[in-house]
Amino acid sequence: MIYLGCFLFLCGLTHVTASYPIWWSLAVGHQYSSLGTQPILCGSIPGLVPKQLRFCRNYVEIMPSVAEGVKLGIQECQHQFRGRRWNCTTVNDNLAIFGPVLDKGECVRIVPVVSAATRESAFVHAIASAGVAFAVTRSCAEGSATICGCDTRHKGPPGDGWKWGGCSEDVEFGSMVSREFADARENRPDARSAMNRHNNEAGRTSINDHMHLKCKCHGLSGSCEVKTCWWSQPDFRVIGDYLKDKYDSASEMVVEKHRESRGWVETLRPRYAYFKPPTERDLVYYESSPNFCEPNSDTGSFGTRDRICNLTSHGIDGCDLLCCGRGHNTRTERRKEKCHCIFHWCCYVSCQECVRIYDVHTCK
Repeated sequence: MIYLGCFLFLCGLTHVTASYPIWWSLAVGHQYSSLGTQPILCGSIPGLVPKQLRFCRNYVEIMPSVAEGVKLGIQECQHQFRGRRWNCTTVNDNLAIFGPVLDKGECVRIVPVVSAATRESAFVHAIASAGVAFAVTRSCAEGSATICGCDTRHKGPPGDGWKWGGCSEDVEFGSMVSREFADARENRPDARSAMNRHNNEAGRTSINDHMHLKCKCHGLSGSCEVKTCWWSQPDFRVIGDYLKDKYDSASEMVVEKHRESRGWVETLRPRYAYFKPPTERDLVYYESSPNFCEPNSDTGSFGTRDRICNLTSHGIDGCDLLCCGRGHNTRTERRKEKCHCIFHWCCYVSCQECVRIYDVHTCK
């Protein structure tokens, strides 16, 4: 199991399944992290549907922010699931960076991480869509693009002791970009598209719900006689924590088929009528997750062998649960660390280097 790193194209685009969002690969392609020229930026992103390609060419200057947003979402996913059996693993040298996550692609011969419509899939879609909206919104507020800027529509009356100022972040524009780009391929009349659209929107809504006033004080010696305030997004960790809670309480759905003028259409309804139906802020899924204990290409699991576990924890990161009852191995590691640090006036810190021995526990 490996994490974000170098990205290589291993197979032709003709072998990429249309249902998988291959465009997420732009998060690990170094060529997408700088603006570059339009043909290189848009034409080199694999798996774009025509609507995404048109959007990319029309909004080429914000595409680096889209790439940064996907990367931000993946990194947050790995943080939130760092101690769980499924830890949001990504795969190097693969068009489908999750190996592929969310689908069983024809492109590669490697274990997929998670099957199509599970809780894990719901979270990945939500956090990636939120990441795109977040990064684009922040980029616009910083003046990185000429087609967007500050939000001047939602100021309202000033408060007691403060006035509007600064640059309020335009989350509506960032959400529009995420919606138009991330949802472009979710236009099929099936349950999978309905689920992905719902979870994408839940991710974007989480940002709007957490917008808050950020203020700066003005006055002699920081007296804060006057405060200037503007609308700001929260730290993205707040969004990750919130969506992780939504993952834990995600609503299980069932697929229903209806015949309409355009043919058969699949929709979702709650499996259990006595539970509160999901709102637009909740995550939904309709396939049970595997236990992720053993490698299994059918369920999309890498297994937990050789994963580091916490011997003293009784939670999912503990050696009992993470190792699925198989037991664990223990080895010692010698690590060089800074120690006996002293602050010298003025102004530097000097440290010695100490060697410490740690016990490292890994699943059998």
